[in-house]
Amino acid sequence: MSEARGGYEPFDCAPALRLEAHERVTSLRFEGISERLDRIEGLIERLERRIWLAVYGVAAAVMADVVMSVAQAAP
Repeated sequence: MSEARGGYEPFDCAPALRLEAHERVTSLRFEGISERLDRIEGLIERLERRIWLAVYGVAAAVMADVVMSVAQAAP
């Protein structure tokens, strides 16, 4: 079939190159979004650990206060 066209080799046309560039840009954007989401998930996990630590600290303080008041009430 290339002989029917006069022996020319196939070449990339502008719309195909534009589509390929668009696909590369889209791929890079998704990779960036994925990396940002991974960082955000890590930050959320660290925040969750800190919140639970605060909750346990408050619970321990309340329990210590209850124990101290019971210890002072019973001689």
